[in-house]
This record gives sequence, structure tokens and C-alpha cells, in this order.
Amino acid sequence: MESSSPPVREVTPAHYFDPAPLEAWLRRAVEDFGDEMVVQQFQGGASNPTFLLTTRTAGGPRRYVLRKKPPGVLLASAHQVDREYRVMKALDGLVPVPKMRALCTDDAVIGTAFYVMDYLEGRIFRDATLPGLAPSERAAIYDDLNATLAKLHQVDFVAAGLGDYGKAGGYFERQVSRWTKQYRGAESELIPEMEALIAQLPGRIPLKDEISIAHGDYRLENVMFHPTEPKLIAVLDWELSTIGHPLADIAYNAFLWRSHSPSWGSLDGVDFAATGIPTEAAYVDAYCKRTGRGPIEDWPFYMAFSIFRLASISQGVYRRVLAGNAASDRPAENGTPFLARQALEILEGRD
Repeated sequence: MESSSPPVREVTPAHYFDPAPLEAWLRRAVEDFGDEMVVQQFQGGASNPTFLLTTRTAGGPRRYVLRKKPPGVLLASAHQVDREYRVMKALDGLVPVPKMRALCTDDAVIGTAFYVMDYLEGRIFRDATLPGLAPSERAAIYDDLNATLAKLHQVDFVAAGLGDYGKAGGYFERQVSRWTKQYRGAESELIPEMEALIAQLPGRIPLKDEISIAHGDYRLENVMFHPTEPKLIAVLDWELSTIGHPLADIAYNAFLWRSHSPSWGSLDGVDFAATGIPTEAAYVDAYCKRTGRGPIEDWPFYMAFSIFRLASISQGVYRRVLAGNAASDRPAENGTPFLARQALEILEGRD
């Protein structure tokens, strides 16, 4: 399904905050913010809770989006909304991003750090099969998704003021270590496949290193398209972004073709020739041509790493659900064992 109207609800008890101090702060921080602010919560979003703010101004209603850290005890290095704000502000005009309005790191305002950006009118495609669209539209949507990622990876991040946004080089070594630690911090049971991945991934890291901005969660559901045209107008959800390796992004993006989770995104059962949706090979090849590279060596490593990282994230979400701190109403079901099994099969050439 595609979304053009905000999928919002009343603020859940777990994420409630007093709106009065927030409105007072935003009136000072955002020019012509408006008054009579109404706060609603967007559905979904298992990581950083996201809210729609609607105000009245002389020119009519105005809408903003607020993202904040979740409540409760948080894992180290997670939920850094200040980083999301910084990277989108720096990339404004270089890749499609929303307009940033204000960042607040004072927990006294609503209990956690948060930022506010402009609300954009557009479509977010929750169903990767793009039902109801013509084959030409589907092809154009996937093509622009691909082109935008290639454009991001060719941004001169030093010139954009992001030279210190992450360490240059050694991305996969750090990431395998980081997601292993994140997994250990949220571990709830012994998962043999995760143990095997933790043991095997470090020895499979390719020698050739590359550096670019890495979005970290680049997929169809995390971008917004024009209300009527197959044109990408905003890349969202930058929480996991850093200076990293471009092939981590394209592999994670291409996991869509191997995912069996409709809630995350899946292309199971799609007739690619009939629908206009490209195959995984065609999609990756288009990215390689746009970025001037040849065929990717050891593609199974990049794919297995991406799924391993997703498995670690899934474990963290599972622990937050058990603790009652997740931003969604998903049931307490751990998807980590299945993802870990899939990643290990790919890494070992059994997929």
C-alpha cells in the first residue's frame, strides 16, 4: 500500500510527553512556528518515535515532524537523533532530504533529545511490489531509488562539512564489532547461527576499502516519492548513517530481493518481467554503472553482513518490545534466528 496521508494516531502512553514546554521551546526556535499545536504519533517506527505537529498560523495550518529518542535505558551509540539532524542539514541541496528546523539536546523539554523538520507531502510505499501502479511507474520508482543511492555515495562529504561524521576506512571491521556488541547487549537466548556469523565474518572482510557517506538503512520504505510522479523527494531515517562503505548500503538495499518479511519488505512471488520491477542482478548492475565500478567481488559477504546487522537490530527491537519501550505495537516475536540462519547460508555459499 502507498501512503499519502499521515498514518497517525493519538500519542501512546509509553511515549507521552507534556506538549506545553515543547510548544514554548519551538516558538523560540522556529520562525513563524504558529500556535495551538496538536501532537499526534506516526504509526510504526520501532526505533526513534516520530510525531506529527500541526499548528495554526496566519497563512493557514502548518505541519512539522518531530523525531526523538525512545524512553528507557538505551544501548550505547543507538538513537542518536543529533546525528540524523546533522547529516540531513548538511546534505540539503545535495540529495533529497527534508528541511531541518531545530535540534534540542536538552532533556528537560520533553524528556529526551529531539529534532523538528518540515512535513513533506508525498507517498511512502509500504508494499515493495507497488500494487496498482503501471509497470513503467514501478520501473521508474526503483530506478530513482537506485539513482539516489548512487548520488549519495558520490557526495564529497568533506566539502559538505561531514569530514568528521565517522572514521574513514575500516568500516566493516568496526561494524562487525559494533553489531556484535549491540547484539550482546540485547541478547536473550543462544542463537548458534549468530555465534557462527560472529566467528566467521571478520575473516571474510574484503581487503579493498572504499569511503563514502553510508545511509545505513536505505530501502524503499525509508524514502518518500512525489504525490503523483515516480520521483524521489526525500530520503528519511538517517539514524544509522556514518562515513562508511558504499557497498554496505547497496547490499542492504538489495536484501529486499531476498527478504521474506512483508512487514520489512519483500518481493516474494513477483514476476519481474511483467511488473517492471528489476531483478536483484539488474538493480545492482545499474548501481555499478552509475558509480563507475565493475562487478562486485564477494557479493555474498556484503549481503551476509547486511543481514547480520539486521539480525542484531532485530534483537534490539525484540528486547525493547519485551520491555514495553518499542514505538510500535508489534508482538514480542524475535526475528533474529531466521535472519541469522539466512545470513550464514549466504556467507557459506549454501543459498
